[in-house]
Amino acid sequence: MSIRRGMATTASKEWRDYFMSTHFWGPVANWGIPVAALADTQKSPKFISGKMTLALTLYSCIFMRFAYKVQPRNWLLFACHATNATAQSVQGIRFLNYNYGKKEESA
Repeated sequence: MSIRRGMATTASKEWRDYFMSTHFWGPVANWGIPVAALADTQKSPKFISGKMTLALTLYSCIFMRFAYKVQPRNWLLFACHATNATAQSVQGIRFLNYNYGKKEESA
């Protein structure tokens, strides 16, 4: 794609309307949640809140459905919530393993 053609695409009314809408900026702002969840996978599981992890997992699953059902489909929002649901599920597994997994007894 040439630079001139790229500039013409970004100058189009459709592109500006999308870029200046909540259909774009809502998911962009929402990406902070999955980014934080991915960063937290490197931290100790003793800091994980089971209730909050469950709430965020369910929240993302509900909004994945919303992003798919809304017309036009918001694939950016869907990807954000799919990433968050996956990251929160990993955190939930870490929480369960840490709190309810087999603990070695030192005798």
